[in-house]
Amino acid sequence: MIVHRDEGSGPAGSFAGVADAYERARPGYPDDAVRWLVGTEPLDVVDLGAGTGKLTRSLVALGHRVTAVEPLPEMSAFFREALPGVTTLQGGAEAIPLPDGSADVVVVAQAFHWFDHRPALGEIARVLRPGGRLALVWNTRDEREPWVARLSAEALGTESVERGDVAAPVGESGLFGELERATFPHSQQLDLPLLLDLVRSRSYCAVMTPAERAPVLERVERLFEEHAVDGVLELPYETECFRAARL
Repeated sequence: MIVHRDEGSGPAGSFAGVADAYERARPGYPDDAVRWLVGTEPLDVVDLGAGTGKLTRSLVALGHRVTAVEPLPEMSAFFREALPGVTTLQGGAEAIPLPDGSADVVVVAQAFHWFDHRPALGEIARVLRPGGRLALVWNTRDEREPWVARLSAEALGTESVERGDVAAPVGESGLFGELERATFPHSQQLDLPLLLDLVRSRSYCAVMTPAERAPVLERVERLFEEHAVDGVLELPYETECFRAARL
């Protein structure tokens, strides 16, 4: 199942306050994964729940024509600074502020689990052209590495994405064809300030009081001291991708 310890408080009350840490510390996405999701031929792509534009940067680099949709102004402010030439609209997955049949692909990075799936999938199908594609992606930490499992247990929470978590809502919608899945290796180089920002960017941590947050950050500092090499930790991920064509 998709397990995120930052699910409980909801994005509006959490990510808005940590947009700066999110921008600094959250990883981007490997090029192979992005090509698998959307291809290399320039297309009209909607980045839904675009955040600060982590995935959008890769989409633009591949030549796609991107429209970003993001509900939180705090996230969009960082997005516009990084990608001033990309159209950004304020809105959510359950009411996408775009006309019918305006996109070849709708991508969702690290956000599908936040959506109310039934109305969101209806909206995604509405803005897709016939045969257009839904593309979903998550970076999940590779907890087969013992210190990464410890980091999850002590600070970040366990996270995973199983096919059923995506297949059930997509299949039940009756709006999309066969769901394909692919996984790509990924990694991120983190010094101590970036690792601490990664922890702060988790919404469950963001809603803690300073007194509650302090021991969490202390545990992370100890882990860093034990495992960093030359002041850097290489954090391994698996980038998990799903795609399905609109019927």
